[in-house]
Amino acid sequence: MDLEKAIYHLVLYGGNARGIAYEALDAAEEFQFEKAEELLQQAEEELMKGHKWQTDLVQSTGDHPPSFLAIHAQDHLMTALAELNLVKRFVQNYRLIDDLRKRVEKLENP
Repeated sequence: MDLEKAIYHLVLYGGNARGIAYEALDAAEEFQFEKAEELLQQAEEELMKGHKWQTDLVQSTGDHPPSFLAIHAQDHLMTALAELNLVKRFVQNYRLIDDLRKRVEKLENP
């Protein structure tokens, strides 16, 4: 396995997933939940691509000595995963806020 290529892909897919996750959060803040869900799915797909590269890298570690850049790239991917999980929770909270907002509007404007 080409170590530099694997590192590149870990950072690439982790960064893509992270950016798309924040786009989903932006959509949720505007109560555009269908768009948010589509973006979350795209972010998941990017993470899965990165995870495949990570798995291949880990399985080939006997080919290369430990690399600071490889470890950092894996950390980048795992941080993106953690942030995606948090963004999903925020989207659910925005759904709740939207539901409560609608209920209050009905009570205030019967």
